[in-house]
Amino acid sequence: MSALSALIAGRLAQLPRSLALEWPGGSAGAPAADVRLKLSGRRALSWLARGQVGDLAAAYASGELDIEGSMRDVMAVAGALAGDPVRRGERLSRPRWLQQWRSAWLHHRQRDAEQVRYHYDVCDDFFALWLDPLRVYSCAYYADPLMSLAQAQQAKLDHVCRKLRLEPGQRLLDIGAGWGGLLLWAAQHYGVQALGITLSTHQHAYVNRLIDERGLRGRVEMRLLDYRELPQAGTFERIASIGMFEHVGSARLTEYFSTLARLVTPGGLVLNHGITACGLRNGQLGAGMGEFIEDHIFPGGELVHVSRVAETLARGGLELLDAENLRPHYARTLWAWSDALEARIEQARGLTSEATVRAYRLYLAGSAMCFERGWLALYQLLAARLDGAVDSGPLPGAQSAYPFNREYMYTQQPVGRAG
Repeated sequence: MSALSALIAGRLAQLPRSLALEWPGGSAGAPAADVRLKLSGRRALSWLARGQVGDLAAAYASGELDIEGSMRDVMAVAGALAGDPVRRGERLSRPRWLQQWRSAWLHHRQRDAEQVRYHYDVCDDFFALWLDPLRVYSCAYYADPLMSLAQAQQAKLDHVCRKLRLEPGQRLLDIGAGWGGLLLWAAQHYGVQALGITLSTHQHAYVNRLIDERGLRGRVEMRLLDYRELPQAGTFERIASIGMFEHVGSARLTEYFSTLARLVTPGGLVLNHGITACGLRNGQLGAGMGEFIEDHIFPGGELVHVSRVAETLARGGLELLDAENLRPHYARTLWAWSDALEARIEQARGLTSEATVRAYRLYLAGSAMCFERGWLALYQLLAARLDGAVDSGPLPGAQSAYPFNREYMYTQQPVGRAG
């Protein structure tokens, strides 16, 4: 037995699910295995032996190998092969100065627009197959464990609105507004004047159709606009950034939060909701997982630890008020998306390329696994721009209009709810 064959045999024996391999002229594992990989050549065997699951995923997306088995069994195998991708990513991380140089190079206006459209302009109907009816493409909030995905997404929208203490007539800015879930929810249920911006041409067209269909023109606006092109003055009482700052780039985070601090009025609130790394030093996961996401799903996407987010938020001129980790909620959200895609896989193949369907199968289930295992996190950070008026809050000298407890976040009928 060759050294590689011995290593493969040892790997197979340690996996939590049975894995069978087939390649031209050879095979390994039990015929009735939970997961089966059909390889076009022996090259993939070395990736498997080294736990390079990102390379295996890329080979699947390109058609160089095929996978049989449920996505949960596949991810149980992938997780065991990857080992500890957080630590592996930290070992492979570039020096800080090089990371910052690369990040700044990756994120200028034209390139950001191209990268956003690469992901979000794939096909609206494809996304609609596995998202909820409101097409909320971010972590849901399972306030009740028995909620469906659609109910949990509505609960998330309400959770965000309550945290921001939305009231009728306030001006809300939604940066990276997606398919308009929060934008329209806040206008219809909380009576705000809402502006959403996006770099996705598909999302821009879709939300503007919804605005007209629901008779919200004049109360809601959706623009195809980069956040750096917004007027630099205190224009909005509330700002939401949901699933957006991952596209900003680590080198531009202070600039980003400085922009939000200038846009929000004194005393106004900002909520930043986004994915964060669980390693202190790695910008992406190891085991080739980060490279797979970069190449096939989110070009230019960067993750930082929540401590770095809090630091740059403060450097930008905002005061952090509240932090909530929704990591387990995102694991459940992603599994719901994955299950929905698996149930409609043939419809998906009729809407976009086979390579895209394959990449998203592994992206959704793989991301679910990463959040499930604590390799990635999802934080909501609520912040404020201080107004400088020490007697403006509920207690003299406190300089805080922010409530002194969190009870308001969980009331059934929050202050300011319209109609």
